[in-house]
Amino acid sequence: MPTPIVAGNWKMNTTLTEAIALASEMRDELDTIGGIEKVLCPPFISLKAVKDAVEGTSIRMGAQNMHHEDKGAYTGEVSPGMLSELCQYVILGHSERRQYSWETDEVINRKVRAALAAGLRPILCVGEGLEEREEGLAKSVVTAQLRGALNHISSSDTLAIAYEPIWAIGTGMAATGKAAEEIMSAIRSTLIDLYGSAAAMEVPLLYGGSVTPDNVAEYASQPNVNGALVGGASLDAKRFAGIARGMATG
Repeated sequence: MPTPIVAGNWKMNTTLTEAIALASEMRDELDTIGGIEKVLCPPFISLKAVKDAVEGTSIRMGAQNMHHEDKGAYTGEVSPGMLSELCQYVILGHSERRQYSWETDEVINRKVRAALAAGLRPILCVGEGLEEREEGLAKSVVTAQLRGALNHISSSDTLAIAYEPIWAIGTGMAATGKAAEEIMSAIRSTLIDLYGSAAAMEVPLLYGGSVTPDNVAEYASQPNVNGALVGGASLDAKRFAGIARGMATG
């Protein structure tokens, strides 16, 4: 099975000073947790400072987004090449990017291909809305997003997939372990169809959506859950470490 990943998506939170303080508080405790990849994804302006704060530890860095072009007249954007000296990971296709920045599967696909070409490991996000779930469309929506984002990508070697039901993000309404596993299993089946069984089984699948130290064991016990993409709880050093420890021992 793949090495589990716990990634903290700080979203549009923390000033530069606050980001350094939070990373410094997390540093020693996270570094003692073995058997799992720990990834911090602060805002762009803090990437270098947080990287410096965790230098020499087992903690990895991730960006929250990127543009699909290497360079050009794209004011306010950040390219894969700019990130490759700072990060190992990049979050792509997050529901907030899809909703507020109107990113389509085609746009996300271009970003995934650009990230892979730059040597970055994409954490590709997929997930359904509450209305889609209530209509029984969760599996079809998620697998369609997955296929669209992975179009023309021939290898799954460095992919990570995060399932984040939109209705559970920041709401406190976490999916049950059983509900998460049902969708994770469909994701795994889609990956098997695309890349074959052996390759698909090596792709870590992360659950995201109101993950806490109290409920992480429920997800860690599921066969197709190999980590977590953590939002709000990653802004608290002790809570994030608790989630990482629970996923590592689960």
